[in-house]
Amino acid sequence: MTWTTNSCLVTLAVLLVWRAEEIAEACSCSPAHPQQAFCNSDVVIRAKLVGRQEVDAGNDVYGNTIKRIKYDIKQIKMFKGPSHDIDAIYTAPSSALCGVSMDTNGKKEYLITGKLETDGTMHVTLCDFIDEWEALTATQKKNLIQRYESSCDCKITHCTSIPCVLSSPTECLWTDWVIEKTVKGEQTKHYACIKRNDDSCAWYRGSTPPRKEFLDIEDP
Repeated sequence: MTWTTNSCLVTLAVLLVWRAEEIAEACSCSPAHPQQAFCNSDVVIRAKLVGRQEVDAGNDVYGNTIKRIKYDIKQIKMFKGPSHDIDAIYTAPSSALCGVSMDTNGKKEYLITGKLETDGTMHVTLCDFIDEWEALTATQKKNLIQRYESSCDCKITHCTSIPCVLSSPTECLWTDWVIEKTVKGEQTKHYACIKRNDDSCAWYRGSTPPRKEFLDIEDP
């Protein structure tokens, strides 16, 4: 085998390894209902972003500097989280690493969910539920303070194809994708999976507790 052939094989091997690492680093998230996102998050806030800068966040195992994007924020309301206000959130520097990009002109308000690190800082990724406040429905805004947190014992299962079956009485099937071909359908916008008096769970939209005999209830 010639030197040229050996060189080509080595180059190909390096490219394959690089490509495998690139794929491994790509961001991949499973969709989540807003209630799931609320329950799985350490922090849920309404805020404006007023600044952005790249900061060092230590070193990796190889000694390379880890970069993070720091967003300075003005917290408007905390729906879930620590006793102290959040004044900044951190994210990865690129979407390939699940980093989040948001406007920092201080005009747009966001609903932001994320994780709280041991040092008290809030970190967010593309897998967290982040949306403009004005894009939320009135029901979603109401559920942030009334229903999501009180029903975190309920399980929401994403139905991606038919048939979908309930595996537990404390489970709600999230069928927006199979019915509407979007994860931002009616159940996402207008329903919460809440616990009933018999400890089972059901989708609910309305102002009064759901009766046991109904699976889906909504206002007239």
